[in-house]
Amino acid sequence: MRAIAALLICLGLTASLAACKPSGGATDSDMAMGSPTAKVTVIEYSSVGCPHCARWNNEVFPAFKTKYVDTGKVRYVMREFLTGDPQVAAAGVVLARCAGKDKYCPVVDSIFHQQADMYQPGNSPRAVLLKIAQGEGLTEAQFDACVDNDANLTALQKRVEGYATNQHIEATPTFVIDGKVYDKGEMPAADMDKAIAAAEAGKT
Repeated sequence: MRAIAALLICLGLTASLAACKPSGGATDSDMAMGSPTAKVTVIEYSSVGCPHCARWNNEVFPAFKTKYVDTGKVRYVMREFLTGDPQVAAAGVVLARCAGKDKYCPVVDSIFHQQADMYQPGNSPRAVLLKIAQGEGLTEAQFDACVDNDANLTALQKRVEGYATNQHIEATPTFVIDGKVYDKGEMPAADMDKAIAAAEAGKT
């Protein structure tokens, strides 16, 4: 994953981002789930290398998805950042995009659930990511070609730089609910309920 290391140098990102701190509307590069006609849009700036994002995904997101996304009330959009372990973040989201739009969210979910396993004795981030890739039908050669692809990494670099410059994101997870920024980190379910209710009320 040498190409990823070069990307991180270009972005000025290092392992010092362990506290998940990096340095509108939907876009074509966004990955989303839920009805495009939902009254409320929730955008999450997230990183698969960020332990705070993993905890929110694993503990809060399932109920949020059932209550709001699956019922058509909310359109959920994930936007990628390179926080936490930036090499895991870069390789993980590039892998998820290589898997395709239909598999993107399941791959991201798998990475979040196995994030802690990457640092257990006998494991490595690459080994865990490779196992996830193989579970989606990719060979080891396809995995290596995906995460070391210059075009994939350049596209990721442009997205990250754009979010940092244009949206002024300062931490992950950061939630933007119908244009209002909630940057308190892991947003509890009760706070999410209040914010979505406020967004819904503003449309009546």
